[in-house]
Amino acid sequence: MSNEEVEAALAHLIGTDYESSLKAEVSTLTGRERVNGPGDFSTKEYDPKRVTLVTDDKNIITRICFG
Repeated sequence: MSNEEVEAALAHLIGTDYESSLKAEVSTLTGRERVNGPGDFSTKEYDPKRVTLVTDDKNIITRICFG
């Protein structure tokens, strides 16, 4: 699944409350093994297949990043 396809598949998450259980759902939906949420440790190596769920200060998902 390309990054564009992943963004489309996960678009429904934008504006929703983040819960750590979403990482497993994202992995299942996209086939991506590396999924990070807010506060998760991440290596500095660039991995275009890594999905990061970005949240605001109220823990609402605001965007999806890769790398």
